[in-house]
Amino acid sequence: MNCPSCGREVSASDVNCPGCGASVSSGSPGAATGAPRTGAPMTYRFDRSRWSSTDLVSGVATLVLFIALFLPWFGVSLGVIGLTVSGLTAHGYLYVVLILCIVELGYLAVIAGMPEIRSRIPVPHELLLTVINAINLVIVLIAFLDKGASGIGWRFGAFVGLIAAVVAALPKVAISLSGRVRRR
Repeated sequence: MNCPSCGREVSASDVNCPGCGASVSSGSPGAATGAPRTGAPMTYRFDRSRWSSTDLVSGVATLVLFIALFLPWFGVSLGVIGLTVSGLTAHGYLYVVLILCIVELGYLAVIAGMPEIRSRIPVPHELLLTVINAINLVIVLIAFLDKGASGIGWRFGAFVGLIAAVVAALPKVAISLSGRVRRR
């Protein structure tokens, strides 16, 4: 059963949601099925407490990764002249990372304001964020290692992007792996 207010999973014996404190007794509409109330219109009310700590870490790291895509990733110095390029300029496939960052940040913003959306998405929350962040990490790692011809060096944007991709992926991957270990 899911909380009708924040969408978090609650046990049948809980009277109040451990996440937001809303009543989840069997008398409240939609509590038995976890479905959102159908009569009330969906309204957006941002509440950061609807994010878990790993959601917050992944979200901030994803925002940093998004910004890092526009920073200088590679460069070459020819005496007094230097040329740098951003990750998006150097590797067009990093636009996939850009799009996935926008999707993840948008999703986190939506569930912070409209938690009932969570129950309408067919993929579990943790799995969705784990897959997005793992794909981002693999693509960023490939872009980091593919710096091109000799003489071209990494710039700070590449390091910031790689660190942000690792930080965004690790909490979600760790939770996914720990869930699998517990089930065995």
